[in-house]
Amino acid sequence: MTELKSTILIVDDEERIRRLLRMYLEKEGFLIDEAEDGETALKKAVEFDFDLILLDLMLPGIDGIEVCTRLRQHKATPVIMLTAKGEEANRVSGFEVGADDYVVKPFSPREVIYRVKAILRRSSATAYLVKDVSSSNNIVFPHLVIEHDAHRVTAGGQEIALTPKEYELLHYLAITPDKVFSREELLKDVWNYEFFGDLRTVDTHVKRLREKLNKVSPDAAAMITTVWGVGYKLEVPK
Repeated sequence: MTELKSTILIVDDEERIRRLLRMYLEKEGFLIDEAEDGETALKKAVEFDFDLILLDLMLPGIDGIEVCTRLRQHKATPVIMLTAKGEEANRVSGFEVGADDYVVKPFSPREVIYRVKAILRRSSATAYLVKDVSSSNNIVFPHLVIEHDAHRVTAGGQEIALTPKEYELLHYLAITPDKVFSREELLKDVWNYEFFGDLRTVDTHVKRLREKLNKVSPDAAAMITTVWGVGYKLEVPK
């Protein structure tokens, strides 16, 4: 049986960057489409089901932040932001509107491929999940229910819309409640990063996850606990 190739949309207003990324990604067997501005990118991203989007932050017309914001109203397609050095505040904004990761320009094509493969591996299957949670794969707490087969999260009786990465993070914490994970462990196991990775990636995703849960259930949000100097855990109410 022929294996389906993953499709990637490259969004950047610089033709040479699109050409470079296309060359390396096609060499790895990916199917590539391109867009050079935000409007075109958003139209394509909504109309077609890409497996991943490489999205430049600074674009003519609507920028990458706005593209990601509007895309998240329709789809949870994984997004890796391409940002220039010195745009740290914008990278954080990217996470806050639902980006899964970022790569800083000038980048190593090897790093981009590594991050693309890590996210696609995680999206296609829960590669990190080695424990049999239950026969139904549901995790039930007093204020929080995770239906793993359906990738559905309910807090305070209301369903929460999470990006793929937010869901992965919550589920990973939930399968071993009350265990403290360092940010390094979370980067390795949830993001599949062994040597690339920014610890702030974890912090911004935890912050966004708490905010989403807090809107419908402060009790559920409070379960995600910071252990200062160590990391994070999902604490079950006693």
